[in-house]
Amino acid sequence: MYNDRYIMNTLSVTSTVKNYPKQHPYEEMKRSILGTKYELSLVFVGNKRAATLNQTYRKKTYSPNVLSFPLSDTAGEIFITPAVAKSEAAKFNLSTDGYIAFLFIHGLLHLKGLDHSDEMDKLEQKYLTKFSIT
Repeated sequence: MYNDRYIMNTLSVTSTVKNYPKQHPYEEMKRSILGTKYELSLVFVGNKRAATLNQTYRKKTYSPNVLSFPLSDTAGEIFITPAVAKSEAAKFNLSTDGYIAFLFIHGLLHLKGLDHSDEMDKLEQKYLTKFSIT
């Protein structure tokens, strides 16, 4: 199994898949949305692992594009499935890498306590613009 891992300040990035975008400013995005003290684990996973997590924790039977799990008020985890993101990116007029950045932002906003809403949509657009995501 492929395993890539690096840690930045309060963000740990791990991957069990070979291809995922490494160039995004993940730490800066996390700080902008959740603050400097929030401890976050970002994990890029394959379809099978994502489906297992989705079944275990949400009782859903598909591979999701992103899952976010709050662990406490100051810590959480985000799992992103690059293969799913690749198949969905064009629907959102984003490159695959851009869509993965969008999913990360989306997961961060969920960890901040937001549910799907117009407010969440506006904040997603704000951060896509702020970080020049295309």
